[in-house]
Amino acid sequence: MRFIQVTLLFTILNLSCSTKEKEQFDLVILNGNIIHLETGTIDSTKTIFISDGKIKKIEQSEHAPSYSSKKTVDVKGKFVLPGFWDNHTHFRGGDSLIKNNKNFLKLFIANGITTVRDAGGDLTSAVIKWNNEVSAGELVGPNIYTSGPKIDGKNATWAGSLEVDSDLDIQKALDSLENIPTDYVKIYDSKISGKLYLKTIIEAEKRNLITSGHMPFTVSLDETVASGIDAIEHLYYVMKGCASNEKEVTKKLQTREIGFWDAMPLLMSHYQDSTARNTFENLKKNKVFVVPTLHIGDVLSHLDEVDHSNDHYLKYMGTGIIKTYEGRITKAALADKKEIQDRKDLEVFFSKLTKALDQYGVLLLAGSDSGAFNSYTYPGISLHKELQEMVASGISPLNALKTSAYNGSKFLQKDSDYGTIANKKAADLVILNANPLENIEHTEDIFSVVKAGKIYSREDLKTLLKNAVQN
Repeated sequence: MRFIQVTLLFTILNLSCSTKEKEQFDLVILNGNIIHLETGTIDSTKTIFISDGKIKKIEQSEHAPSYSSKKTVDVKGKFVLPGFWDNHTHFRGGDSLIKNNKNFLKLFIANGITTVRDAGGDLTSAVIKWNNEVSAGELVGPNIYTSGPKIDGKNATWAGSLEVDSDLDIQKALDSLENIPTDYVKIYDSKISGKLYLKTIIEAEKRNLITSGHMPFTVSLDETVASGIDAIEHLYYVMKGCASNEKEVTKKLQTREIGFWDAMPLLMSHYQDSTARNTFENLKKNKVFVVPTLHIGDVLSHLDEVDHSNDHYLKYMGTGIIKTYEGRITKAALADKKEIQDRKDLEVFFSKLTKALDQYGVLLLAGSDSGAFNSYTYPGISLHKELQEMVASGISPLNALKTSAYNGSKFLQKDSDYGTIANKKAADLVILNANPLENIEHTEDIFSVVKAGKIYSREDLKTLLKNAVQN
């Protein structure tokens, strides 16, 4: 009898230890090939353990510990990388387009985009509400980091902008953004004076706020960088800093002898390698990010010759968004031959400029500039087209991929949680059927998406797209 009791006790203890050793997880991804964006290396047949929206551990599959999981997915032969970031999007168009803008969230997730940077609009309250609902698991969508309303001058072009016409206005605008609170400050260039533009950057930097923006052509790029700007949106402003005649062109703009678009061919024709090198070094030294937005440039430059009426993504936009496209379409239709050719020449030049920036080690961000008013530049799919444009310019697939989540998380100072695949980081992942380091177009070949630890299969992603169709 005593022998039986001892044996029974030993068995119970063994079972208890076994149960303790078996770890519990919400999601386990088996046999993935992890792409490390920081090095370009691939770790083969890794198993990723996820709980509470975080990566808990990563093990070689054959050495994985005993575990139990609510869901296990085998991704043998697939490639795992951080969920994509679109670092320049817009939610805007007024209350009548709130529903259409909210619909974009499905398109982002369906395209493997788990984070977007909203670069200024007039739907800030709705955007913050959506982001809170996404964080709470109540809404399918990406993380949204928003600038809220843009800062511009009096009678600003974009609805909802915070207008500054004095030093006091700058403080009020920054107070407003901090009270919301927004994730960074976006400065626009349609009406703001050069003096107040530079002062806005300086005052925002004093508050340790992240800044990005366009740049009035009435100031120089060096002045903007010296003021502390953290990111330059679009390449017009970088081109200005690469031209040997920047000072002369700036003076003509200050006296209103010429306008913004008049300056383009003047600056492009005076691009100078030595000036450009100094500009690149200055951007690099000050860790200023640059957002090329090549894809939208290509789309808008060819509105005169490309028929978009059968675009696949038009059905996801809705009539309200499509109506906002009319402004750019009309402008393209009224342009003369010289204006059309100048725009196309500019886009070829920007492609070369993007390659040069990459070669000099300037930090780039992939952004689509998708949203209302930006004709035929569709949320979701346009981020993939932007990466393809970067590679077409001569950038390696690895460096192009870095411009999405890896650099995006660094710019917004969120790289402790995002941007790479590692223990304790957010479980925002995209799993591809083929290696994007070999062909950048493989970013579109999505097997599944993981957002905050929840996995969306290919069928789930197709359902999202189906539900995103607008009547």
